[in-house]
Amino acid sequence: MTASGPLPAFGGKRRSALAPERAFQLSSGAAPEGWRVELIEGEICVTPPANGEHAEIVSEVVGQVIDRCTDRSLRNYTGIGLNVPGASGTSHVLPDLTVAPKGSFQDQEEWHDASPVLLVAEVTSNGTADRDRHMKIRGYARAGIPIYLLIDRDEAEVTVYSEPSGDEYTQNPKYKLGLTVPLPAPFGFELDTAEF
Repeated sequence: MTASGPLPAFGGKRRSALAPERAFQLSSGAAPEGWRVELIEGEICVTPPANGEHAEIVSEVVGQVIDRCTDRSLRNYTGIGLNVPGASGTSHVLPDLTVAPKGSFQDQEEWHDASPVLLVAEVTSNGTADRDRHMKIRGYARAGIPIYLLIDRDEAEVTVYSEPSGDEYTQNPKYKLGLTVPLPAPFGFELDTAEF
């Protein structure tokens, strides 16, 4: 959903276009409970709640990060809103999983600076796969997030994006689901995707 062309404004006045940020705010307020509303690269994206398989994979990744990560100051966050640079303005994204130092999001804001984030993970769904594979990666790279873990259920593979540079990541090894997946520093352990 994008806002373009003349739209009636509140109070009966007409405006030439509804700014994406304002349209995003209106969409967020109107979304049913549990639905995700994101502003990605200037496009408003509305997603229904995830299915059980999706939730199980996110839960498994969280568990393995807790069990295997030696840095006990790191925390796993689900449903935390991040501000990332968009092609024209700020994008507002809700990664399936965000890993950052404890205390990174102690304010009352709904959307947070992404600078303390060390890893984001996305698990593809029917409605989000294209966004996860193409649109979100640019914002995560621009924000300098060191690792973007993409668990692609349709392709049955995991991609570990690392070393962000501009709009992309310079490293992006792919692994078939079922294999162990090495995570680069600061994590330095292997995810067992056989559990996915």
